[in-house]
Amino acid sequence: MLKKIIFFYFLIIFCNVSNAADDKAFLMLKNNKVNVRYGPSLDYPIKYIYRKINLPLEVIDRKDNFRKIIDHKKNSGWIHRSQLKKSKSLITTSSKILFKRPTKFSKPLAKLDKGRLLIIKKCEKDWCNVRTDNYSGWIEKNNIWGI
Repeated sequence: MLKKIIFFYFLIIFCNVSNAADDKAFLMLKNNKVNVRYGPSLDYPIKYIYRKINLPLEVIDRKDNFRKIIDHKKNSGWIHRSQLKKSKSLITTSSKILFKRPTKFSKPLAKLDKGRLLIIKKCEKDWCNVRTDNYSGWIEKNNIWGI
């Protein structure tokens, strides 16, 4: 009987730790216009409005159907979960070079300025295959925000 009780408590603790880890995740904006509120309800006033679809945001808290987010510039607020989707984007936090292959020795395709929004195709150990406007290629994972 004691073993069952210990197992039960272990299971509860494990599930709570897993949920806590899920609170810290990246999502991205689903629409071109998304209201950010002061609190987790439609009753709270609008703090500011995002106007950039696919912008990656880090979820730092949850309450009912709202997510408290923070962006790459450290702005924070509450967004309804219907305005968010699974993140497949990132932002450069410094100037980067887009390469044809996942190595610094491959052909450079473009210079990406700080703050450039990139859509992720796939990521490997140290590199991500991304696209932006008319370019598609590989960037190193350092100095990026959103994954």
